[in-house]
Amino acid sequence: MLTLFHYPLCPHSRFVRLALEELGASPRLVEERTWERREEFLRLNPADTTPVLIEEGAPPVPGAAVIVEYLEETRGNAAPAHLMPQQPTDRVEVRRLMSWFNDKFFAEASGALVNERVYKRFIPSDSGGGAPDTEVMRAARSNIKYHLRYIGWLVRKRDWLAGTSLTYADLAAAAHLSAVDYLGDVPWAEDESCKAWYARIKSRPSFRPLLRETLPGLTPAANYADLDF
Repeated sequence: MLTLFHYPLCPHSRFVRLALEELGASPRLVEERTWERREEFLRLNPADTTPVLIEEGAPPVPGAAVIVEYLEETRGNAAPAHLMPQQPTDRVEVRRLMSWFNDKFFAEASGALVNERVYKRFIPSDSGGGAPDTEVMRAARSNIKYHLRYIGWLVRKRDWLAGTSLTYADLAAAAHLSAVDYLGDVPWAEDESCKAWYARIKSRPSFRPLLRETLPGLTPAANYADLDF
């Protein structure tokens, strides 16, 4: 049994959830509010970040990148989908793009928007919570356009982001975009190739659990669960 400590709009959690579904390993989900700094969770991950994967007989596996490596090593060869190419040179491109979205896109767009529009609602004001910073949100929304054009450029050259088949790179990009899309902050008209690529991923069975979820008090954008957006 796999247990995933996650937060519904955490982009990194969404990435791992998509990967697990594609690998045919649906986990038991435990919602973790990291701003509460639960002692039990800090024992699992002293960094106090989601996601964290727990599997019986194994130590806690913290962080999206580490979890994906663990999944690839333990389930990659037996999984119905091969999300990491066999050739080392092809793996470099998948890992490069995973880092692009999990690090760069998160820092410039998805992480900032989720923090300002969601997390700060719950964080005490003396710990950085409170009203969202409109300048931070404006910058993040502007940065998204560049990333959409980059995705569009990639998929006009390739079938998927990293090559000829779906990989962890596509799941990472889609996970971060899905969190922002829930908030209605993705300007899909910016690049039609990117929009068509996202529609393909959004239609996959692995995406259904994400599209069905809603957060209390935060209604998703009208197009969020629409496969024909």
